[in-house]
Amino acid sequence: MDYRRMGKSGLQLSVLSFGSWVTFARQTDDYTNERLMMQAYDAGVNFFDNAEVYSAGLSEEMMGRVLRKVNWDRSSYVLSSKAYFGWKGADKKPNQHGLSRKHLMEACHEALQRMQVEYLDLYYCHRPDPNVPIAEVVRTMNTLIQQGKIFYWGTSEWSAAEIMEAHMHAKEMGLEGPAVEQPEYNLFNRRRVEVDYEPIFRNVGMGTTIWSPLASGILTGKYNEGIPDGSRMSLEGYEWLRDKAVVSDKLARIRALGDFAKELGVSLPCLSIAWCISNPNVTTAILGATKESQLTENLKALELLPLMTEEVKAQIDTIMGTKPVVIQN
Repeated sequence: MDYRRMGKSGLQLSVLSFGSWVTFARQTDDYTNERLMMQAYDAGVNFFDNAEVYSAGLSEEMMGRVLRKVNWDRSSYVLSSKAYFGWKGADKKPNQHGLSRKHLMEACHEALQRMQVEYLDLYYCHRPDPNVPIAEVVRTMNTLIQQGKIFYWGTSEWSAAEIMEAHMHAKEMGLEGPAVEQPEYNLFNRRRVEVDYEPIFRNVGMGTTIWSPLASGILTGKYNEGIPDGSRMSLEGYEWLRDKAVVSDKLARIRALGDFAKELGVSLPCLSIAWCISNPNVTTAILGATKESQLTENLKALELLPLMTEEVKAQIDTIMGTKPVVIQN
């Protein structure tokens, strides 16, 4: 395993990490989760990602039970949670979601209880909240840092302008701005990481813990002939993934990329993940898996990094046609 510094912070994250979105509680049980997390940890993965909204809090409870059972040295792994959506679903009350001081403080306390730990290494604002001043968010996150409940705070799916506003308020108040952003990044979703955030990487320094490097599984090729039973796009409540991902134009490009992967002698999922982590502004790519064999295959992506030459990446750009167009003023 390789490790990268999270932006300009001193924290080091494994280039490949493990997350629980969709899988924990929806597709896996405690036994499977333990096997997967132990496999990841033994392979050198040191970052495990979670959020209050994942399976309405059950995901954090399941991960907490695994962490208590395996009893790893707490300093050997990095743990995260995210707050915004709440975990009570349609029954949530006005202050049980969003980025108000009340919800962020209470959500952090609840995450610590569910995961049975004393602190979170990373705590994210899972989405921007137009109803809460960003200055309030900055102060709240720094209060949690001062209380020792979190070590670093970050954002997820925030715009570049919102991130820079947070840094502006933090500088004015002598506080810490967001050290990390968790954006979607894959061969179908590139502009924010490659264009919008570029000035932040250059001028401020920011880590990224990217999610969906396989575009919710579509870049594995398993949806080329339809939606298999038991896959995440077949799950109730995730129809939006299917509507977003499975369209004929995308599938045609994925088939062509699969042919190119065969020419290179590698698997399509490994090639897709390796492409993501070949971007030096990606600190870590979060993997999700329901089977040990699946995780074994995806972890091999690290071995493909030397293959990701400029020539290979140019061919991928030609096949996919998704490289962002930057208009120079």
